[in-house]
Amino acid sequence: MNTLYDVAAPGKLNLFLHITGRRADGYHLLQSAFALIDWCDTLHFELRSDDRISREDLTLGLPADDLIVRAAKALQVSTGTRQGVHIGVLKRIPTQAGMGGGSSDAASCLLALNRLWKLQLTLPELARIGMSLGADVPFFLAGRNAWVEGVGEHIVPIDLAESFYLVAKPPQGLSTAAIFADPALKRDTTTATIAGFAKDQLHFGHNDLQPVAQRLCAGVTEGLAWLASQGLQGRMTGSGSAVFAGSPICFEASNAPPGFEQRWCQGLATHPLLGWAAGQDLPVRSN
Repeated sequence: MNTLYDVAAPGKLNLFLHITGRRADGYHLLQSAFALIDWCDTLHFELRSDDRISREDLTLGLPADDLIVRAAKALQVSTGTRQGVHIGVLKRIPTQAGMGGGSSDAASCLLALNRLWKLQLTLPELARIGMSLGADVPFFLAGRNAWVEGVGEHIVPIDLAESFYLVAKPPQGLSTAAIFADPALKRDTTTATIAGFAKDQLHFGHNDLQPVAQRLCAGVTEGLAWLASQGLQGRMTGSGSAVFAGSPICFEASNAPPGFEQRWCQGLATHPLLGWAAGQDLPVRSN
């Protein structure tokens, strides 16, 4: 087997996250601004001579049927291809952090295999497969920072000001399902607008999941207190447990609490694999 692709799978931050309602089927209606960041996993793809899908964990051990394997299998089933792949996973994005690491891995897997297997699927075709894997997968496939609504299916590209983010992940993780099932969760936040968000991208809105998460995980509160000690206004990303604060500049931050993963991240204007789906526009660059 020859290595054909080494690809990045970037994490994301929810700059805010509002729950505006709930559908009859139980799914929550959300509004959020998703920001791509340079805290990335790396996936290595090697074409196999058979139709098997195999995975090698190069750092953290992952579940046998994780989102990467499920994405590859879903692509095989959807297209009927008899090609196989061996995937090496260099995991860096913390798990159970609200940073979208699993969804990003799945999206990068779909994009890479679409090329490796020469399937020529378009972005809408890949997004339909991605949505069956997780609500955040279509965002990572689309390849740009975005205003996201509904259950994750309504994605509008947006421009974000160039920013840095100090991110801190406590040693404890959080269950997304447990937070959304909590009866204390606020589910009726007033609908926001992109124009309102644009007036103050770093401090707009709030995260409706954060109060429940703080009750379930003391590390969320501890992380927010640490960010405040650095002179920053922090909030939780996604369903946590990672917290972050935006800043126009980086500075030397004092040590985070014991057991925390902490680093400065830079926002990305576009996904590293933007343009890998058939017919997808490449970013327009000005001189």
